Amino acid sequence: MAESFGADPARYDRTRPRYPARFLARIAGDGGAVLDVGTGTGIVARQLVAAGCRVLGLDVDARMAAYAREGGLDVEVAPFEEWDPAGRRFDTVVAGQTWHWIDPVAGAAKAAGVLRPGGRFAAFWNVSRPAPDVAEALGAAFRDALPGAPLNPWSRTALDGYSAIVDRTADGIRAAGAFSEPEERRHGWECTYTRDEWLDQLPTGGGMALLTPAQRTALLDATAAAVDGLGGRFAMGYTALAVTAVVPPGRS
Repeated sequence: MAESFGADPARYDRTRPRYPARFLARIAGDGGAVLDVGTGTGIVARQLVAAGCRVLGLDVDARMAAYAREGGLDVEVAPFEEWDPAGRRFDTVVAGQTWHWIDPVAGAAKAAGVLRPGGRFAAFWNVSRPAPDVAEALGAAFRDALPGAPLNPWSRTALDGYSAIVDRTADGIRAAGAFSEPEERRHGWECTYTRDEWLDQLPTGGGMALLTPAQRTALLDATAAAVDGLGGRFAMGYTALAVTAVVPPGRS
């Protein structure tokens, strides 16, 4: 599934939510050299470049990497755990919306190995936080379109679902034995979607790769009707959620 997102990189880049500038500024600090793990189409990398960072992207999907390069980014293709940094060191290693695809212990150890003393690692995600009426409408559409599906993504808050990912990330950082105690950071924000905007981004979700064409059509049609029932647009709340830790300055 991790390599399914490259099927339509233009749609992915166009529709996926960005991160609040203040949230990224707290992670990147004063800029410097940044390694963006799972850079995809370069959504995070471009934001960091705009903030004054020098960014190298890394992605497992050559299609996503090619799209990011077309936007002027420097991107290499390899799984992070197997990537050869060739002696390069970074001030910050980030992973936006991707760390759950990486082994948490091996990945944290690799991040520590390419960070300078005092450097920061941060894994972060945009987690949807819909209002109750929005969650009910989208959940009903999912149930109607996919009545046999084992898990409705709108049946509980996404933050609850991400708690295990956050814990696994923090435990991996601790197990690597090279970082300060991990911290969790949260930043709430909101984005308003029209029906067409929401339908445009819906196929970029990882779960869509597991559906048949008929199931995807049914879900899109049911969701369109649900958003029409909300007045044709709605506000989606998000929480930008990060797990971050620093390599102690005295480490060589």
